Amino acid sequence: MTEDPAGRLVVTLDLDGVTDKAGLMDRCAAALGLPDWFGRNWDALADCLADPSVWPEGAAERGLLVVVEGWRAYAEARPEEWQVAEEVFAEATDRGPGLFVTLGVGASSKYPPDQPG
Repeated sequence: MTEDPAGRLVVTLDLDGVTDKAGLMDRCAAALGLPDWFGRNWDALADCLADPSVWPEGAAERGLLVVVEGWRAYAEARPEEWQVAEEVFAEATDRGPGLFVTLGVGASSKYPPDQPG
């Protein structure tokens, strides 16, 4: 994990290869180090994102920036699920002081971007 210029802890949530909600939840749990009791559903994800006590070490004090990358294929394959995921990210950002979730490149960071510029 790194930090941004504002000193927030930066976590990359890479969704490359994710094809369903279960895969998204698994990636969130791994990237954020969520506790074993994380329920792997939308409400549990929103609760964990908004709760600094379950964020990675040091993030509660410094803030947490989650950069979602490699999301485009999942969004295209499961548009309804992706819409819910975006709503969960937005709601958690509103509820969680110090939390920011932003979309990075839509393609995998392992491959060149699929859009110019």
